[in-house]
Amino acid sequence: MSVYPVVFIVLSYFVWIKCIYYRHRSSLVKSLNRFMNVLTSRDTVGADIRALVVTAHPDDECMFFAPTIIRLVELKASVHLLCLSEGNYYNQGAQRKQELLNSCAVLGIPDSRITIVDHKKLPDDPKAEWSVSLVSSLIVKHMREHSFNMVLTFDGSGVSGHANHTAIHKAVSYLASTGQVPNDCRLLSLVTVGLFRKYISFLELPFSWLLPCSLRCFLGSQGYRQAKDAMYCHRTQLLWFRYLYITMSRYMFINTFQMIPQGPKNLKIY
Repeated sequence: MSVYPVVFIVLSYFVWIKCIYYRHRSSLVKSLNRFMNVLTSRDTVGADIRALVVTAHPDDECMFFAPTIIRLVELKASVHLLCLSEGNYYNQGAQRKQELLNSCAVLGIPDSRITIVDHKKLPDDPKAEWSVSLVSSLIVKHMREHSFNMVLTFDGSGVSGHANHTAIHKAVSYLASTGQVPNDCRLLSLVTVGLFRKYISFLELPFSWLLPCSLRCFLGSQGYRQAKDAMYCHRTQLLWFRYLYITMSRYMFINTFQMIPQGPKNLKIY
């Protein structure tokens, strides 16, 4: 069997990925304009965006949201981070807090736009059930103080299934369902993908391009190096499997989001 057809298919796939990436660079602004319902030029759209990224632990910002943060910062959007714990599971809270600040500096978020919550009822623990009412109250207070028009967080599966991640999604969904979110604020949840798509690195790009979503953010080689440098700031977390994650995870290159609907909905709060 000739190897030429296989080589042709592989090369064609890589060319397709390259074309998608360059097309995305121009389409991101248009997508944001549509999504945010603003009619501004390419040079000014970023200034209209006041985005809040809500995470559970230090390192979530670069492990899962780096493509989005980097892209929004490139567009000169005002990007803030609300981290709901210090990551004190192994009694390293103070060190992990500094690691988060260092990571955000690499990603382009200044210290003045970072809020780290240290609450005894919000421990860094995959077995802990965070109170949805408490989490939602912290988030909505932060939203009102800064008048954000975009909030980005985890979806119902939390990417990794971590209970703290999913608690944030429940809290944001509750705010959406009870009318506590301003009409001009868009809520977005980071799409969780299956293991195969999750760990084929940038090769996953055509899947994310073809499948429907509300917002896509992709990184090229330069953006990936920036995301990787941010992850390296979290020295306490750099176990052997983290290096595999940095190399193989599509979340280091690709983010896709779905809109969290705003409307009446029955949701139990504990």
